[in-house]
Amino acid sequence: MAPEARRALSAGARRLAALCGALLFALASSALAVAPQSKNPSWSELTPQQRDILAPLAGEWDKLDPPRKKEWLGVAKRYPKMTPIGKKRVQTRMRKWAELTPAQREEARKKYQRIDKLPPAKREALRQSWKEYESLQPQQRK
Repeated sequence: MAPEARRALSAGARRLAALCGALLFALASSALAVAPQSKNPSWSELTPQQRDILAPLAGEWDKLDPPRKKEWLGVAKRYPKMTPIGKKRVQTRMRKWAELTPAQREEARKKYQRIDKLPPAKREALRQSWKEYESLQPQQRK
């Protein structure tokens, strides 16, 4: 991994970026495509299919603010069209996201926004560095 890429991605940033990067991008790009029955639906107002897909968020759904609910509903809307691997990835990331504290989630959002503002060449270098990191054995990652 290039030294500048290693500096750019601290261990915490790599974990949070892996966990949240792709999911946050998907959430942000789909937020306008969702038309829930209300602007702030409670868990009980969701369809059975939405509740099934969003199950990792059940315990905190009613505490989420309306924009976050809208983002997650966008994920649920796209979910049936995903490949099995994509579905598994979304479920894993959703469970991990649900385990984060509010402070950790906010930090992940800020890191995503910083990465999103980088020039395309730097973003691509970070993606490449991340692919190299993911290809390492667990012992090598430490």
